[in-house]
Amino acid sequence: MAAKQVNWGMIGCGDVTEKKSGPAFNKIEKSTLVAVMRRNESLAADYAKRHGVSRWYSNASELINDPSVNAVYVATPPSTHAKYAIEAMKAGKPVYVEKPMAATYAECQEMLQVSEKTGVPLYVAYYRRTLPGFLKVKELIEEGQIGKPLLASIRLMRPALPEEMDEKTPAWRIDPKIAGGGIFYDLASHQLDFLDYLFGPITHVEGNAENRAGLYTAEDTIVASFKFENGVVGSGVWCFVTGESSREDKMEIIGTKGKIIFSGFGHNPIVLVKESGKLEFPYLNPDNIQYNLIKEVVESIQHKRTCVSTGITASRTNWVMERIVYG
Repeated sequence: MAAKQVNWGMIGCGDVTEKKSGPAFNKIEKSTLVAVMRRNESLAADYAKRHGVSRWYSNASELINDPSVNAVYVATPPSTHAKYAIEAMKAGKPVYVEKPMAATYAECQEMLQVSEKTGVPLYVAYYRRTLPGFLKVKELIEEGQIGKPLLASIRLMRPALPEEMDEKTPAWRIDPKIAGGGIFYDLASHQLDFLDYLFGPITHVEGNAENRAGLYTAEDTIVASFKFENGVVGSGVWCFVTGESSREDKMEIIGTKGKIIFSGFGHNPIVLVKESGKLEFPYLNPDNIQYNLIKEVVESIQHKRTCVSTGITASRTNWVMERIVYG
């Protein structure tokens, strides 16, 4: 049976869609980006013309109900993920939604309920689950290179960005009403989801989240401890208002026979440390960093295959973050 043609409609035309995701939809066999939407019609038209997209809208419902669109990519801030994803699923159109899955865990649950009721699949853009570097980490663990995994740690610190200090037009990522939380929700979600991919669900989590610098209202300094279903324990430290000298992006998986050191965002070589010495492995990312996951999503839609990043897996990360920040 020939593969189904997947014609994508994209809601939101922000920075993430310029290279990370948008162009990938046209690089996959029997996948095409046919329509885009942005509330500012002139910006929607500009994006469409620059990326060779045939139609553009300023109203999301019009895009969702476009008969030529049979799958929807939601690339808006988290506060509208649930609204647009639910509308698309009720229209019978599979949804690929940006991360985090939604602004709240309750919204994630509502999205899952609609997906189950309609039978329409829901995917989430946790693309580290398909990147070669991160897959190498998984492979090394499964090969037993570090023995039995014991614990995982995350350390992510950086200075505040200029747009996070602008009182007049602050970035939406530091507005909990839009993002769900602060920068933690935007960045730590990737790290926590990847650990979920390695070890399964986190079943117990405790955390403290504080605003220490007073640059905005959302949390800027976070610590957490957690335990996975398989018994691995973990900890995390995040701070988004440090000095440059404190910048750090480090994840570690420690086992009975060694450890793996890698970055969550820097894409530095993965380092395997054992008694016999150190080995390094490159990341080798695709040009469009979401390409591998989008390809898997397209094939899942076409052939009704499983996908590594679904609403079910992604909702777990929202649950963890909500427990850390809000208790």
